[in-house]
Amino acid sequence: MALKTLALALVTFSVSSFAAAQSERNPATPLIAFDPYFSVWSMADHLTDENTKHWTGTEMPMRGFVRIDGTSYRWMGRNPGTTPAMKQTGLLVTPTQTKYTFEAAGVRLEATFLSPSIPTDLELLAQPVTYLTWKAAATDGRPHAVELYLGVDARIAVDTPDQQVTWRRSHAGNMEVLSVGSSEQRALARAGDNLRADWGYFHLVVPADAQAMTSTAENSQAEFLKTGTVPHDDDLDEPRQANRAPLIAVEEKLQLSGSQAVEQHVGLALTQPLAIEYLNRRLKPYWARNGKSVQAMLTEAMQGYASTVSKSDAYDKQLTAKLIKDGGRVYARLATLAFRQALAANGLAADFDGAPLQFPKENFSNGCIATVDVLYPSSPFFLYFNPALLEAQLKPVMEYAALPRWKFPFAPHDLGTYPLADGQVYGGGEKTEEDQMPVEESGNMLLMIAAMGRAQGDWHFAKQYWPELVKWAAYLKDKGLDPENQLSTDDFAGHLAHNANLSIKAIDALGAFAEMAKGVGDDKLAREYEGVAKEMAKKWIDLAKEGDHYKLAFDSANTWSQKYNLVWDDLLGLKLFPASVKNTELVYYKTKLNQYGLPLDSRKDYTKLDWELWTATLADDEATFQTLVTPLGKWLDETPTRVPLTDWYDTKTGKQVGFQARSVVGGIFIKSLRQSGLGHKD
Repeated sequence: MALKTLALALVTFSVSSFAAAQSERNPATPLIAFDPYFSVWSMADHLTDENTKHWTGTEMPMRGFVRIDGTSYRWMGRNPGTTPAMKQTGLLVTPTQTKYTFEAAGVRLEATFLSPSIPTDLELLAQPVTYLTWKAAATDGRPHAVELYLGVDARIAVDTPDQQVTWRRSHAGNMEVLSVGSSEQRALARAGDNLRADWGYFHLVVPADAQAMTSTAENSQAEFLKTGTVPHDDDLDEPRQANRAPLIAVEEKLQLSGSQAVEQHVGLALTQPLAIEYLNRRLKPYWARNGKSVQAMLTEAMQGYASTVSKSDAYDKQLTAKLIKDGGRVYARLATLAFRQALAANGLAADFDGAPLQFPKENFSNGCIATVDVLYPSSPFFLYFNPALLEAQLKPVMEYAALPRWKFPFAPHDLGTYPLADGQVYGGGEKTEEDQMPVEESGNMLLMIAAMGRAQGDWHFAKQYWPELVKWAAYLKDKGLDPENQLSTDDFAGHLAHNANLSIKAIDALGAFAEMAKGVGDDKLAREYEGVAKEMAKKWIDLAKEGDHYKLAFDSANTWSQKYNLVWDDLLGLKLFPASVKNTELVYYKTKLNQYGLPLDSRKDYTKLDWELWTATLADDEATFQTLVTPLGKWLDETPTRVPLTDWYDTKTGKQVGFQARSVVGGIFIKSLRQSGLGHKD
C-alpha cells in the first residue's frame, strides 16, 4: 500500500530561462531546519540520489516529480527508480536558503527551501514554517507543458513508521491546509536521543491564489506519473500506520506564455502545542505564547511570504559578504552550513511570563538538554547574532543551579534529557560527584556570562545570579589551576588529570569573573580575582612548557593539545597569558596538520570541528588562520560520511567518529565574533 504523502502538483505552463545556481558538495544539505523534531536533510550529492532524511538518518521521504510535455522525471527522492532523474545543475546553500537547479527536456527547474531563521527576529525565528518555492523556465525558447508534484511522507510527523496516523483537510482563510499526525499525540511523553516527533501535526499549506485541488487518495503519486493530475477523492479509512497510509495530494494548473517564467510556493510546517517540560512545567512553543492559534500562525506566515523572502535574501547577501571578509571562502562555507544547524538543534519555548527560553539538544551524543558544555562551544553564534538568545539558554541553567536541590559548589552539566528539562541526568546527576565536570562547567558558565554581559553592555544577568557565580569562582580558585582526574567537554577522550587546556579555561574564567565583579560593583572581589588569575597564568606556563610547545597534561611528557580555550583571553581582553604562548602553539600546530585538519591532541587522529576554528582564531595573521582552516574545505568536499555537520571526525580519513547535527557548530562563528568584537553593531 502506498505511503502516506502530502502532495502538490502544478500543471501546464510555458516557461523561460533564468540563471542557474552554482554547484556545491556538502556532507549533508539542509532542506527543513527548525528544531530537533522538524529537521529534514538531503544526505547525498544530488537531491534524487537518496530519499530525504531526518537529521538522525531515519528516512522522511519528500518526493518531487515533474512532467514535461507528458514525460515524467524526478527532481527529489530516489523512488521510483524507473522514473528518470532530472539533471541537477546547481546547488547553492546560503544561511537561510537551499537552492537546487535541475534541467531536462528544454526546461530548467529551481527549487528553493527557505527557513527564515534570522536570529534577531524572534517572531520569524519562532515560526515553524519552511517555504518551498519553484521557479521554472525554458532553456530552448520553446513553450512546454509542465506539471509539478510534491509529496511529503507521513513519517515526517511520527517517531517510527509503524505509528498510527490520522489526516485531515482544513482551511486557513482561503488557503488549503493538509495535515497529518500521530493518532496518539503523546505530548512530552518520552525523552531520548534517537527520537523524532511523537506529537503535533505536519501541515502542507497551499496559498489562496494557487487554484488547487486537494485529495487524500492512495494513488495520487501513481496517477500523477501517469496523467499529470492527482485524484480528487479523499480516503476516509483512518487511522493507519504511517508507512501504510494513503497519499494526500494537491494539484494546480497554470498557463503561462512565451518568455514569462513561472513561480509558485507552498508552506511546510510542524506545529506542537507544547515544546519543552522545564522543572515539571509544560511550556508552549514561543510562537504560541500569547495564545496564537495554528490557523492564525499559518495565515500570518503565508501572507508574509513575499516580505520574508525579501528580508531573507537581503540577510543572506549581507551575511555571506561579511563571512567572506572575516575569514575567506572556506570559512564562509563552513559558517553557512553551520548557520541553520546551530539553530535547529534547539527548542525555543516561552516561559510563563512570555520570555524566551531556548534549550539545545545534545544530538547523537546522549540526548541531554541544556548541556552546559554544548552551550559553551555554540555560544559564539549567539554572542555574535543576538546575545538575548544566549541569555534565553543560560537562564534555565541558572534557575536550576540556584535551587536547593543542586547542592554542589560547581555548575551543573545538564538539565535532563530532551525535551524534559527536569534535572541533571548525566554522571552522578544530583546525587554524587561521579563523572561530573566541575572545572569544565563552572568555567564555561563564568566565561559565557561575562561575554554576554560585555555583548549586552550591562551586567544585569550576573547581578541576578551573583551568589552562584561567587561560589563557582571560589571553586575554580581552589581546583582550577591543576585539575584533578575528571572529565572535560571532550569527555569522549576519557578522564584526564592535570589537563593543561582545562586549566586555561579555569584561569580565563577567573579573569572573566574579576571583570564581572567590576561590573556589579564588587571592587574587592575584582582585585582579588584579577590577582589570582594573573598568578595562576604565570604558574601555568611553568607547568605546561615543553620545549617548542605546551603539554597536553602537566605530568605528561612528549604530548600536545589544542589550547582552544585561550581564545577568551583575546575575546575578553584579559591579557592573562603573554602572546608568546598562543604564537608558540600555533607554530607547533602547523607541524601536526593532517589531510583534513588538526587533531585534537597527541592521543588520537580525531578532532573537533568547533575547536579547530577556535584554535585557528587564535592567529593574529591571516596566513596562519588560512593554513589551519583550508584543510576543512577539503574535508567538506571529500568526507565519506554523509550527515549534517559532525563535529567529531578523523583528520586522516575524514570519516565521522561520532556526533552529528549538533548546535556546537555555532562555535565556527568565533572568527566573526573576534573580528567584530563583543557588543559589535555591524
